[in-house]
Amino acid sequence: MNDFMSCTKMEDCLIEDQTTFYSKAEHYWKEVPPTVDGMLGGYGSISSIDINGSKKFLQKFLGEGQGKTGTGCALDCGAGIGRITKRLLLPLFHTVDLVDVTQEFLDKARSYLGEEAKQVENYFCCGLQDFQPQAERYDVIWIQWVIGHLTDDHLVEFLRRCRSGLRPDGLIVVKDNVAFEGVIPDDVDSSVCRDLNLLHRLVARAGLNIICEEQQQNFPEEIYQVHTLALR
Repeated sequence: MNDFMSCTKMEDCLIEDQTTFYSKAEHYWKEVPPTVDGMLGGYGSISSIDINGSKKFLQKFLGEGQGKTGTGCALDCGAGIGRITKRLLLPLFHTVDLVDVTQEFLDKARSYLGEEAKQVENYFCCGLQDFQPQAERYDVIWIQWVIGHLTDDHLVEFLRRCRSGLRPDGLIVVKDNVAFEGVIPDDVDSSVCRDLNLLHRLVARAGLNIICEEQQQNFPEEIYQVHTLALR
């Protein structure tokens, strides 16, 4: 049995109010160095395995023709310094937008992305609980290792807004840690890890369907399982 408290929904785990939940996370990320290792909590070594798995997953849906997802514009949510933008999204899409709550990370992204930064149209500094994607702008909205920073209700509302931000045949991809059972809070970075059952319920509440789901392979055994979900 896990030493952490496990809950059936995320709000049960929040001892403090929502404002504190969000402000603690903002403060945590302000202290994190703007590096790949910082973005991955000291697990910078898994970045290539992660990106390769994501690319294989995403390329199944991209292309031309009926039902295929276009390659015009992507949104990187919780983008940090642009690790995913640089290695996954920019090689596949004409234009990418980044959104992150930490301005220092977005400032670093401009130099980290190098020559490819010219393909980035927007750097949005905003928490996802407050972010409104432009209607019908994005072919793919990529949301990785960030949903644990949203309350259940805010996650549902954000996914609904993302749905309205999709172009025809567009795709929302959520890639994140999943708990074995219940909801496990992390007081260090002020986040939670949800189990798959809860995540599936929240996706359904947002009016989205899961069209594909896979577990990321070859990650270290000591970290949570990571699942990738394609939604539309």
